[in-house]
Amino acid sequence: MEYRIKTVGVLTSGGDSPGMNAAVRAVTRAAIYNNIRVKAIYRGYKGLILGEVKEFTTQDVSNIIQRGGTIIKSARSKEFMTPEGRAQAYETIKREAIDALIVIGGNGTFAGALAFSQEYNIPVIGLPGTIDNDLWGTDMTIGYDTSLNTIMECVDKLKDTATSHERVFFVEVMGHDAGFLALNSAIAAGAEAAIIPERRTQEEQLLSYIGNGFRKSKNSSIVIVSERLEVGGAETLAQKLKEIHPEYDVRVSILGHLQRGGSPTAQDRILASRLGVAAIQALMEEQRCIMVGVKNDEIVYVPLSKAINEHKDVKHDKVAALQILAI
Repeated sequence: MEYRIKTVGVLTSGGDSPGMNAAVRAVTRAAIYNNIRVKAIYRGYKGLILGEVKEFTTQDVSNIIQRGGTIIKSARSKEFMTPEGRAQAYETIKREAIDALIVIGGNGTFAGALAFSQEYNIPVIGLPGTIDNDLWGTDMTIGYDTSLNTIMECVDKLKDTATSHERVFFVEVMGHDAGFLALNSAIAAGAEAAIIPERRTQEEQLLSYIGNGFRKSKNSSIVIVSERLEVGGAETLAQKLKEIHPEYDVRVSILGHLQRGGSPTAQDRILASRLGVAAIQALMEEQRCIMVGVKNDEIVYVPLSKAINEHKDVKHDKVAALQILAI
């Protein structure tokens, strides 16, 4: 059987996440299995503009499933946000005879792909690759589980020193505008609280935490804080607590890009592999402008516009569970 798609391009864009390599591997091997050529585009949209393209074989993606980061690199491209930049990218698409594009990334990556597809009638498929887990329409994003486990391991270690010195630790984690990493790592690591964007202001959450008698019989406390650059993160909250309770030994630990690295967990490898295979299947079904996600362990196709614009909320029962377990 002969398919309309002869050559597919694949790129990773935005912040890297563990499992991106597994996704690139799956896309490559699923495409070749279906007699579709694969062109890997290096450095995301920046590489698409500059023409940094290489045809991949199955050997190019051997022994990468266990590696963190992305072998085809990632970059943020301000040029691609302009019509002129996208026009240059389209020249690469034509020169390389690429019929469709598979992009692995988050919200910004999908927004760029959607604009490009609408301007140049290129079929695009998005794979959710972000540690933030903030894309609507999928239960999990590639890299989230690995990052969650990294945070949990770091907090486990911090609890040792927090207990030894009777300290209050504010631990800042990533998450962009979503509290999934903070809330779930707090539950997993047995923290006393999680301060997340979805629940009131940071200061209200802090005061509520203090008002609940956060020390009680405990000689140490761990508070997980979701990064909020516009209002200040863990440092700001730690300073406010010191002002209210100067007698407490308060410390801050900002995990930063540590959360992005490391070998992906089995969960992320399996998810990335399933989504990569499903992306090729979607193209063969003549799908376009969709994200391939997973709901209730089933593959789903979600319009890119919805994945970008709809809000994905944290589970309120998890918020309640953390409060109950922190007594």
